[in-house]
Amino acid sequence: MKQRFTLTAFLVATLLLSAVVASAQNYKSEYKMSLVLSTAFPWGKGGEIWADLVRERTDGRINIKLYPGVSLVQGDQTRELSAIRQGVIDMAVGSTINWSPQVKQLNLFSMPFLMPDFAAIDALTQGPVGEQLFSILEEAGVVPLAWGENGFREISNSKHAISSPDDLKGMKIRVVGSPLFLDTFTALGANPTQMSWSDAQPALASGAVDGQENPLAIFTAAKLHTVGQKHITMWGYVADPLIFVVNKEVWNSWTEEDRAIVKQAAIDAGRQEIVIARAGLVEGDRSLLEEIEANDVTITELSDEQRAAFVAATRPVFDKWKAQVGPELVEMAEQAIAARNN
Repeated sequence: MKQRFTLTAFLVATLLLSAVVASAQNYKSEYKMSLVLSTAFPWGKGGEIWADLVRERTDGRINIKLYPGVSLVQGDQTRELSAIRQGVIDMAVGSTINWSPQVKQLNLFSMPFLMPDFAAIDALTQGPVGEQLFSILEEAGVVPLAWGENGFREISNSKHAISSPDDLKGMKIRVVGSPLFLDTFTALGANPTQMSWSDAQPALASGAVDGQENPLAIFTAAKLHTVGQKHITMWGYVADPLIFVVNKEVWNSWTEEDRAIVKQAAIDAGRQEIVIARAGLVEGDRSLLEEIEANDVTITELSDEQRAAFVAATRPVFDKWKAQVGPELVEMAEQAIAARNN
């Protein structure tokens, strides 16, 4: 009887070991993670944290290599989502802006002056709006796991301080490859020019463009004060949440246990990345602004009345894109933002 029990236990152990080996054989030796920015920026740091947590928590079963500069798609940020769906990219921490040409609902976050503060971003990403957008992304062929943040996009330039829409007239501003950004800056009288981030800094240095809009963490990490960007306006006109995603086939190739590990690691990394992205910009901590001003950069902070002028000038753009993003989704977002402090 004892011998039979031992034999049964041996067979069960053998079968379990075979299952583990078979599963491991489906795993890649290395998974490719796409990022727009390197680990010198909060965005890239979020990807690094995710990769480290996954490797540690899976005991090395899942190893991830970072590919910043969207190098897996030759630097074309707007092709990243398509490449994930096609399997060229295994994982990514991607921008809602860059993916909006393929998933129109992600334009929600780029609608001018929708989100007035960090609490408004959280009200969207951490509530029903975020859940609905994740469902839409799943239907689009990727597996979304967690939210991160690139931050509010402030405008800088080499010419003069911007405190009203008139100050933007005729100014050449580098923008990302999104029609909504073109509409917004055209409405403000500027001359928007689409180009990748890799092309933006040389263009700023040469004077081919006058300004750009990006989160201040990017302004400092990229040392944009060294390429003539001496004026910043804090207008918080749009914010850019990031999304941690995995290719669907890669996701399905992992065991249920490892899928749970990768998802929780993404959530944990996203939370850490958001803290990094907001550092020096929250109430009681203006250290990032002070660091920028120390480099002889003038920071203009708009009054409520001044900001209202930009809101009014871009309202036709907001209304146009509300119809394209989806009126119900936009109204859901507006309601969530209105209720954020209740």
